Amino acid sequence: MQDVAMREFDAIVIGSGMSGGWAAKELCEKGLKVLLLERGRELSVEKDYSDMLSPWELPNLDRIQEDERKTHYPMQSRSVGYALHETTKQFWVKEDEQPYETPEGAPFEWVRGYHSGGKSLMWSRQSYRFGPQDFESNKKDGVGVDWPIRYDDLAPWYDHVERFAGISGNRDGIDSLPDGVFQPAFELTMPEKAFAERVNKAFPSRHVIAARVAHLTEPTQEQIDLGRGPCQVRNHCHRGCSYGAYFSSMSATLPAARNTGNLTLISHAIVQAIDYDPVSKRATGVRVMDANTRDTKTYSARLIFLNASTVASTLIMLNSRSEAFPTGLANSSGQLGHNLMDHFGGAGAGGDMPEFDAYYHAGRRPGGIYVPNFANITEPDKPFLRGFGFQGGATRPGWTGDRPGLGQDFKLANRTPGSWSIGIFAFGDMLPNYRNHIRLHETRTDKWGMPIAVIDCRLGDNELKLMQAAARDGRAMIEAAGCVNIWSSDADNMTIESLTAPGNKIHEMGTARMGRDPKTSVLNGWCQSHDVPNLFITDGSCMASSAVQNPSLTYMALTARAADHAAQLMKDGAL
Repeated sequence: MQDVAMREFDAIVIGSGMSGGWAAKELCEKGLKVLLLERGRELSVEKDYSDMLSPWELPNLDRIQEDERKTHYPMQSRSVGYALHETTKQFWVKEDEQPYETPEGAPFEWVRGYHSGGKSLMWSRQSYRFGPQDFESNKKDGVGVDWPIRYDDLAPWYDHVERFAGISGNRDGIDSLPDGVFQPAFELTMPEKAFAERVNKAFPSRHVIAARVAHLTEPTQEQIDLGRGPCQVRNHCHRGCSYGAYFSSMSATLPAARNTGNLTLISHAIVQAIDYDPVSKRATGVRVMDANTRDTKTYSARLIFLNASTVASTLIMLNSRSEAFPTGLANSSGQLGHNLMDHFGGAGAGGDMPEFDAYYHAGRRPGGIYVPNFANITEPDKPFLRGFGFQGGATRPGWTGDRPGLGQDFKLANRTPGSWSIGIFAFGDMLPNYRNHIRLHETRTDKWGMPIAVIDCRLGDNELKLMQAAARDGRAMIEAAGCVNIWSSDADNMTIESLTAPGNKIHEMGTARMGRDPKTSVLNGWCQSHDVPNLFITDGSCMASSAVQNPSLTYMALTARAADHAAQLMKDGAL
């Protein structure tokens, strides 16, 4: 952790991931001197990305040794095994070194990456706006607290972040899934086109569309100037992208912030707490420990953006106790750490489409198809609140190397692709619930002396009903598409325990929710603390509900909007 104690900073941003990178970029571009604190190390594209390696250059066929996997990555091997390999393990936290606890019967899969760019290097890049109904759902359903903003408040900021990040997609004209500023979409495969046509005809209230993903297909000059290039359609995304084709802090927001000359990044900086002055009623600084030397320092600034990701940000706030806030910084409402949400699954369906076996395709696209939520929107009066969306696509197995034969027969058998199949998998809208919470362990600490997290998050009856309906609706769409060898989740025998555990979708949110009333929420409509006006939290913590769409695009838009507001408050002398 370098010595920058003598420097003056206007703002401190905690976390360099999806939202932290945006906070740093926006504040730097508005002329603020920004200190960016990153818990992990600073990555290097040359040393840490492996997307340019050929299969024969990957150590151990890119497989982690079994003992190492069981020791360091037992949970993540199950939840994100597709992206956890010998060449990518540096992106994932070693679970034995950074533990957390969950109560019996309430599993939670906390997936983490501590390094520059955070989980913006590890996401699946599905990028959808929330719709007008998503900002109104809490009030309409009488659940949680009303969002203090509406879609129209965020729409211009969606435009802003989409234009910079680069989102490929089609303008589909769906009111509940608003169109955005798109680059050309990836073309659907022939089976996917047939699936979309047949399902849309059989169910006029539903839509099957091309996935909207944060990949450049037609880079703007601004993106080219940052060193970004178009997606090469290789599907090596989990290894990092040397082309900068998919959006990450590493390829986009951090370079933009550095270009201003206003950014200072400190790595290996473990934030212990945020200091508070009861006289000025402002946060005054951030206490930090060097992860390597364990030396501690305090950095001061007039403005603080907390973007460490939902669980980590909550732990920092809970650990920032004082006489003014004995249960955690800015927690006069008692809501801090509560209302934890994540999307959940457990329902899916699929089948074969051999009628297209004469057709093949080139490339490996980063996205397939998406079915926006229709439950309680175009198909009203369901016996549950909210709904679900489906993500999926069509695939066919290619080279396997394990088909029997000798010589020419062996080669021909393994060069012949398998039959086309298609699958869709549900993402459910989890209701905010005060009982789902994060707290500090009373006695147990990590290797740096920080209290570990206790995460108690459980799905309920509404979530079960959602997935049961999703299983039935998913099968109905697969049948309507004319698939054979159909499989689907068993709705009749589904239980809460059979659903995916919270955390599995890596969309945790809600523990410092925004709201209209300081008595029932932590933040106002600008993601600004009700209690501590120079503290902003714009990662997933701020969310008042989950919707069904992947939330990263919304985090980006909320962050850009909040940074603009905070900078204006500083200019006006209010902060």
